[in-house]
Amino acid sequence: MPYITTPSPTQPTELFYEEVGQGRPVVFIHGWPLSSAMWEYQMGAVAEAGFRAIAYDRRGFGRSDHPSAGYDYDTFADDLNSVLEELNLRNVTLVGFSMGGGEVSRFMSRHGADRIASVVFASAVTPYLLKGGTNPDGVDGGVFKEMKDKLRDDRPAFLDAFGKQFFGQGMLSHPVSKATLDASLIVAMQASKKGTLDCVDAFSKTDFRQDITSIRVPTLIIHGDSDKVVPVESSGRRLANEIPGAVYNEYDGAPHALVITHKEDFNRDLIAFLRGDVHPPV
Repeated sequence: MPYITTPSPTQPTELFYEEVGQGRPVVFIHGWPLSSAMWEYQMGAVAEAGFRAIAYDRRGFGRSDHPSAGYDYDTFADDLNSVLEELNLRNVTLVGFSMGGGEVSRFMSRHGADRIASVVFASAVTPYLLKGGTNPDGVDGGVFKEMKDKLRDDRPAFLDAFGKQFFGQGMLSHPVSKATLDASLIVAMQASKKGTLDCVDAFSKTDFRQDITSIRVPTLIIHGDSDKVVPVESSGRRLANEIPGAVYNEYDGAPHALVITHKEDFNRDLIAFLRGDVHPPV
């Protein structure tokens, strides 16, 4: 299986990646608590459209190493940079889902846009998720504390319940099959417990407002108005206002996992953006 080793003087980490297709590279960055497996419906579609699709597992998740440290966005951004450098990728589109949007933002401020052609934020946690004095529209910190408490107490039970919220599953709403819910739980349980816990702090407490000021490449933002995990009012709509020229698509009735529940819409919009057929508002 293909791996990239991230440089580190103390604990080098191997990151699993997969790729398909040829052409201009598109790098997919997954959300919490899953792995690159979540991009199943995008990898083939993007490759068939004439692009090189690449997805990797974040440290601590999926088939990548599960180190004891490094679950912060500076390290995540450096890991992403290692992927781009090792594969010698240029003219790249970065696609960040949920906490993966944080990698996109921190990478752009930390490593610059020399290798980057454009960026995509899908259901992303940016610009800043935690509610506070300078961020009154964020999410209350008690929500994240409760998440960590439940993960410590019974991780499988929490992830099972979280999966239903992730996909917008309810008494009257069944956007995905039980098989998809079960498969996602299996993927989530492959992650290290420490990585799963530490990433709750990372995506909830990291302020990306300064990072996104460095984004000066074409940007597509997609969010669902029924996202109960990362509320659109705290994220997608705010992000669209803070990145000049960004294209913003809000999906009616879409939950957090819109890359799966609304995969046809998402793939259509993503491929159109990759082809340059989507233009910023005038």
